[in-house]
Amino acid sequence: MVIHVMSDTGDNPVRKIIHVDMDAFFASVEQRDNPALRGQPVAVGGSAKRGVVAAASYEARAYGVRSAMPSVTAVRRCPALVFAPPRFEVYRAVSQQIRQIFARYSDLVEPLSLDEAYLDVTQDKQQVGSAVGTAQLIRSAIRQETNLTASAGVSYNKFLAKIASDQNKPDGIFVIRPDEGADFVAALPVRRFYGVGPKTAQRMGGLGIELGADLREKSMDFLVEHFGKSANYLYHAARGVDHRQVKPDRIRKSVGREQTYSEDLSVDAELYAALDRIIDSTWARIEKNGVVGRTVTLKVKFADFRQITRSQSCDDFVRDKVHFGALGRQMLAQLLPVADGVRLLGLTLSGLAEAQSQRALEETTQMIREQQVFEF
Repeated sequence: MVIHVMSDTGDNPVRKIIHVDMDAFFASVEQRDNPALRGQPVAVGGSAKRGVVAAASYEARAYGVRSAMPSVTAVRRCPALVFAPPRFEVYRAVSQQIRQIFARYSDLVEPLSLDEAYLDVTQDKQQVGSAVGTAQLIRSAIRQETNLTASAGVSYNKFLAKIASDQNKPDGIFVIRPDEGADFVAALPVRRFYGVGPKTAQRMGGLGIELGADLREKSMDFLVEHFGKSANYLYHAARGVDHRQVKPDRIRKSVGREQTYSEDLSVDAELYAALDRIIDSTWARIEKNGVVGRTVTLKVKFADFRQITRSQSCDDFVRDKVHFGALGRQMLAQLLPVADGVRLLGLTLSGLAEAQSQRALEETTQMIREQQVFEF
């Protein structure tokens, strides 16, 4: 199918974007390597008594088990849940295999974590003939070379490609063509917009915004008033517009997690236990994103909503969870005992390092500015 599309401005050419997302990656690797786990509800990370779920198989997800969920909650939802210790060195090795496959088809690959990435395939590196065909070849290569499955979304921008990759999971593909984007978004629940979390979706519901069509009816001034810095993104996303480029040199600023508690914590042992759970879940995110960093920051919000942060930077990268956790506990110890209860704890790793490559991006951008035919 050939669709003639002109870019809306010279600076925003139309692209062909694929978002590839591995299916339950950590858990699928464990099931692949251990036949006894196949078909079983599997949680990677934690244990039946403590810790946090880093990933869950689709069998476990059917019971409501999700990543970042406390293990005790996961067991309550799925008593037959099988816990597998994480093997991040294996996940990283498999991720590298997958990235090598990506590199065959595009010089513009933007990894988001170990298990997902954007690819700009506007420049048809293998002369496949279409973005859909390229996505199918990538998925087939992943299956053949890793014995794992991946889902893919194909569209003309990153926003829609990422949503599309979730449409037919697991082991599926979904395509949103340039003439379909606006209508697709209009029917999309706002809770499925990337970056719209449960609290924002609830706030939108209170304003009568349930679907993309509802969001599109709101003016920019209205969105600025109610959603601040997110207004520009929401205004354009509601119209199926996203001009962000696929950037191989994408540098993530930080990885972290925070937790708000229904009851304030004041006992030292409770605070250390709460921090240990945050250390577990934050380090799982760090491993998943395949990054290293130099600065650890502790965030504490007290019962009176007073908030403080404490940071510690290292000369070398923080390379393991033991070191990461020790820095977090050390900073917490400096604040104890607390005069007021603590309602929120958070821990973040920043000063991150990632690879950089800009030349391929510039070359492809120039090429697609000159094209007038967009083929899916």
